[in-house]
Amino acid sequence: MVVPQIWAGVDIGKEHHHCVVINDIGERLLSRRVQNDETELLALIADVTAIDTDVLWAIDLNSGGAALLIGLLVNHAQELVYITGLKVHRAAGTYRGEGKTDAKDAFVIADQARVRRDLGPLRAGDEIAVDLRTLTNRRTDLVCDRTRAINRIRHQLLEYFPALERSLDLSRKGHLVLLTEHQTPDGIRRLGKQRLIRWLRHRKVRKAESVAHAAVEAASAQHTTLPGQKLAAAMVERLTKGVIALNTEIDELDAMIEERFRRHRHAEVILTLPGFGPTLAAEFLAATGGEMTAFGSVDRLAGYAGLAPVPRDSGRIRGNLRRPRRYHRGLLRACYLAASASLPSCPISKAYYRRKRAEGKRHEQALLCLARRRLNVLWAMLRDNAG
Repeated sequence: MVVPQIWAGVDIGKEHHHCVVINDIGERLLSRRVQNDETELLALIADVTAIDTDVLWAIDLNSGGAALLIGLLVNHAQELVYITGLKVHRAAGTYRGEGKTDAKDAFVIADQARVRRDLGPLRAGDEIAVDLRTLTNRRTDLVCDRTRAINRIRHQLLEYFPALERSLDLSRKGHLVLLTEHQTPDGIRRLGKQRLIRWLRHRKVRKAESVAHAAVEAASAQHTTLPGQKLAAAMVERLTKGVIALNTEIDELDAMIEERFRRHRHAEVILTLPGFGPTLAAEFLAATGGEMTAFGSVDRLAGYAGLAPVPRDSGRIRGNLRRPRRYHRGLLRACYLAASASLPSCPISKAYYRRKRAEGKRHEQALLCLARRRLNVLWAMLRDNAG
């Protein structure tokens, strides 16, 4: 490995960054606060490379406010490494003084890049992977919003119509359609089963008979009108329409995710591994940046995904393995759900899972073991470009 002549540490901020450049003995050669603006960042790059062209840049954030700087450094063929904010925070405690400033943090980042040899290079993700990250992040936000709205609907129904809350599955479109107009026991009883069936069929609800039957049975079980029913029913209607709108947007996003995902060079290879559909595979690419060579080995990728346990031994305690504290939750989720989805359709996955259960592992532990094994397979498939 070629050792650089100077190191440039950048403490990333929303509006401004602070850059500190040091030499091989830790002397400060430059310390500057710059605006997160292309003109100022280009001037900074020019001034740093004027000191010495053999420079290693280090940053403490790899997305968000750092995106412009990363793009400029990559476009100017600058070497760049990433140090997590937690590592910078812990390292700062070993330096003199208790004060915290952007200049000190930037110096710590630069000095850590100088003394450490375990920092991987940071590369900009390919265009499709960046698009997929944007889309999958938005999808995750919408799914969380939908879950919160459904929980609010259930809580509201419990306050005035608990029988209907028990009988509805709000993940089904027909049950949501029912709540857009019929939310009270007296209203459903007045409408009657046959008229409710016709109303549901007119709105193209599948299995309208079963939906109407469940609603009428719930209404027949409650003849008491509780205080606040009218306003609560109006809130249920409003929340339900919001959930339906969220479902529509999620469906549109799924179509956009699949269209972009299938344009990626790794798309067909990933889809050949049982359990990966377009959405989970897109989340995998979004989390990894679409480029496996950035990790160097499958073990580093497994550590990034939280699938490589680390020892936590102390004193007489040996072999105490735990999941690492820092890992990519989204990547772990994609690998875990894909492993779970592979069990019904893949005999090899099912056999491995059963073997781990026979060894005494719990369901979640066996699935994590399976996800780790499948990551080895996927790494080899992507390396050889073979399904």
